[in-house]
Amino acid sequence: FFFFFQESMHAYAANVYTSVVEELMKGKQRKFIAVEQEFFRLWWDTVATDMHKQQVHQLLQEGRLEFVIGGQVMHDEAVTLIDDQILQLTEGHGFLYETFGIRPQFSWHVDPFGASATTPTLFALAGFNAHLISRIDYDLKADMQKNKKLQFVWQGSPSLSERQEIFTHVMDQYSYCTPSQIPFSNRSGFYWNGIAAFPDPPKDGVYPNMSLPVTDANIHLYAQTMVANIKERAAWFRTSDVLWPWGCDKQFFNASVQYSNMDLLLDYVNNHSDEFGVTVQYATVGDYFQAVYSRNLTWEIHDSQDFLPYSTEPFQAWTGFYTSRSTLKGVARRASSLLYAGESFFTQYVRKHPASSICKCEALKQLQSLRWAVSEVQHHDGITGTESPKVKDMYMNNLMYGMFNVKKLMASIIFDMNNAKKNGEVYSSVYNKDSGIPDTDQYVVVYNPLAWNITTLVTVSVSDLAISVYDELGHFVPAQVQSSVESSSTYDLYILVSINGLSYRKYSIKPLNGKQAAFIGRSVKYERKDLTRADPRSRQLLPVGNNCYQVVFDQNTNLMLSITERETNQTVQLTQEFLEYHVNGDVMKGPISDNYLFTPNASAVPVSKAVGLEVVFGNLMTEIRQYFYSNITTQNYLYAVYTRMYTVPEGYDGKLLCHRIEQEYSVGPLELNREAVLRTSTNLNTRQLLYTDNNGYQIQKRPFKAYVNNTVARNYYPMVQTAYIEDDTTRLMLLAERAHGVSSQGNGQVEVMLHRRLWNNLQWDLNYNLTLNDSSVVRPVIWLILGRKAVTNILYRTSGLELEHRPVVMFGALSGDQPKLPRQKNSVHSSPVTVPPNLHVQTLSIPGWRYSSNHAEQVRSIHMGKQKQGDADFSRVLLRIRHLYEAGEDPVLSQPVMVDLKSLLKGLGSVMAVEERSLTGTWDVNTLKRWKWKTAQYPGKAFSNTTETLENCIVTVHPKEIRTFFVYFQGQ
Repeated sequence: FFFFFQESMHAYAANVYTSVVEELMKGKQRKFIAVEQEFFRLWWDTVATDMHKQQVHQLLQEGRLEFVIGGQVMHDEAVTLIDDQILQLTEGHGFLYETFGIRPQFSWHVDPFGASATTPTLFALAGFNAHLISRIDYDLKADMQKNKKLQFVWQGSPSLSERQEIFTHVMDQYSYCTPSQIPFSNRSGFYWNGIAAFPDPPKDGVYPNMSLPVTDANIHLYAQTMVANIKERAAWFRTSDVLWPWGCDKQFFNASVQYSNMDLLLDYVNNHSDEFGVTVQYATVGDYFQAVYSRNLTWEIHDSQDFLPYSTEPFQAWTGFYTSRSTLKGVARRASSLLYAGESFFTQYVRKHPASSICKCEALKQLQSLRWAVSEVQHHDGITGTESPKVKDMYMNNLMYGMFNVKKLMASIIFDMNNAKKNGEVYSSVYNKDSGIPDTDQYVVVYNPLAWNITTLVTVSVSDLAISVYDELGHFVPAQVQSSVESSSTYDLYILVSINGLSYRKYSIKPLNGKQAAFIGRSVKYERKDLTRADPRSRQLLPVGNNCYQVVFDQNTNLMLSITERETNQTVQLTQEFLEYHVNGDVMKGPISDNYLFTPNASAVPVSKAVGLEVVFGNLMTEIRQYFYSNITTQNYLYAVYTRMYTVPEGYDGKLLCHRIEQEYSVGPLELNREAVLRTSTNLNTRQLLYTDNNGYQIQKRPFKAYVNNTVARNYYPMVQTAYIEDDTTRLMLLAERAHGVSSQGNGQVEVMLHRRLWNNLQWDLNYNLTLNDSSVVRPVIWLILGRKAVTNILYRTSGLELEHRPVVMFGALSGDQPKLPRQKNSVHSSPVTVPPNLHVQTLSIPGWRYSSNHAEQVRSIHMGKQKQGDADFSRVLLRIRHLYEAGEDPVLSQPVMVDLKSLLKGLGSVMAVEERSLTGTWDVNTLKRWKWKTAQYPGKAFSNTTETLENCIVTVHPKEIRTFFVYFQGQ
């Protein structure tokens, strides 16, 4: 069982655990599974008595309470990033291991809307023995059910294949709730506590829809109904073990009435097992999988194909949530990348400044607040946008609060490291345009959170055009200043920064003195053009370019016409337009669109009949500003695109910067029941084949499929970080900083859904205030990369991460007597951490867990009641390294890489010991023995254990591996 709404917590979730624990103690046969740790931890920390806690320890030891998944939440699979999935799993697992010495080994992913192929790989890496899913396409499920193919061994990653495969169980058509129809009553069956009413429980204790209590008069009827359903399901599976889920959303708030009725029923069936041909028992998911495993059958292999998108019936394609609440999706990702930067920044600080003036415990609390906020929003009703406005606000507030804490922490670390006078101020602002710099004569500190050297531009708001920028040594730094898109009173200053891996640099911004000034962008405004009157035969071409591309606009329409890739001199015809799908919100008139579903009435309709154009020409960047109006005379534009192309001066490594065409969109407020897309059409012969990523981890092939109904919506897929189309030689790549729905509705086309605004009168949606009347303006960013396949292959993995983890910019004011800050020996940039471009340092953090990494010792200290209380452990550093490429994807970058961890981390101190751990840190990989399920390819059934030993801190990372280590340094 699990929870649907976060609001449930106060009135309801605490009640569940209190009630369930007390009831489990009353009957040795009773069992229960618990999933999301965020709820359990809130109960454990704020509600549970000492007696409850003692009982939980006992129930866990007896195997009657079982934690499954064990993450903070049951995360969404379609629109989440792999880093955040791992974070939320690690958060929950760390708590469970520290508190109980237990490590979940089974999943219960019953509610995410579709299943990604990343999940089985992550769960395998975390040490799970079996995975369980439910929501997959209805017609596919029907087919699998008929052919007894709901269970298989899933090899989610083509490169890791059998090394990280996992047995997977798909729930049958009844899904995760007990079937509630019973022939002898018009109330639902098996739900004796009724439906939870919160926040105000009924005074008389009578809840809506409570099932008939089990009595002598109806027990036989109850038993017949239950047995008939068990037998119906047994026919769909290969073994005679049937998993019969008991419960549903918001159940067990009164466990007493639940168990007392079910006890009677189970006893009755077992006492008449000859007559019924069935025996029944309470069980956990682990019990079920153990039973299936011990049958020793040979299972089919499912390859790396995912189960997305998800439809529940012909007009219910769950592809709307890929874009719902785009602002929340964007903030969740920004928070995630700020957390990533803050973790490595803090880790380096603790290692290099043991005698610091910053309270480490306080700092860890600040990081913890963002870890929790980023973890909880990964919930399948969080980042998906399928929550009520009230709950969305809670997620947003928690994210903003956590971000504020981490910005504050990073600013205070900068202060401490520069021993600056404490009266100076650091205005911490992350990315561009969060807050302006008050006056000139400031410095900006720019931190590069990636373990590669980067060259990029950062944006700062300034109040003056006449400006110079200098680095720490007083050298002039190339910069460009120009009118701001967002405000008429400030200017945007773009600074070219070149920063080593996991290092920071300082730049001072001063009023112009001398001859070296920031280049002032030159703006040219073109006349607004009426698209309805443009003559397609007479074109007035306006080329705009850099060293990598030439983009051509047609001045008769102010629209893009083509992009030429300079290296091959190949030109691709490329046009872009905004369209809107009109959707229905009235259930009386047909199928609706809502937070979850996308159900277009017809093809998308072009929105704009006139386009305005302004180009800002510069020496570092040229920005093309296009404004889309409903007609030639309207005052306000509906949509805008800001396209930026970068020119890198001699002496800088500008390969990635030059090869990206950055586009920022302004979309909204939309009219009601409109879904806004940007469609990019090319002359590439793509055969309508689209590629999209699973969670920023791997790529899925998406051929266009024709359906009898709802073909448009059923060909939408989630793009978390990457999507592309290609012909035989050329690829057009899209990289995103938040999730979007994406589709190819025509040959050579790719369209991205940017925003949705909906209202409907479906009673279920109204009950939960689930209408998406989102009147916001959204400003997503997408990077385009165009080129030969081999070239885009080299660029897109690093580019996608550069977009995800843009440098963190912090502002500060200079006091007059400090013309330039001295470069100190011990400052962060003196010892970069760098890996080759096919590897990514996915985590470098100090988790603070107090558990022993020796399992026997950890279990012993818990049984003795000696869990370490008190201060967090700052000596253990968590390091994850991920190989970005698939085997065989690129002749060079797909090779395994040898990494010397001592030399990689020498800037942090001298490495004393390294332990390789499971994905979430709770297993020593050498003692992790996962179940090996028999398959036709691998008939021998044995425990699978596939790790190489760590020789002298040197590790070889193979394609697609994610390797997790605990690192300890000398002097701690």
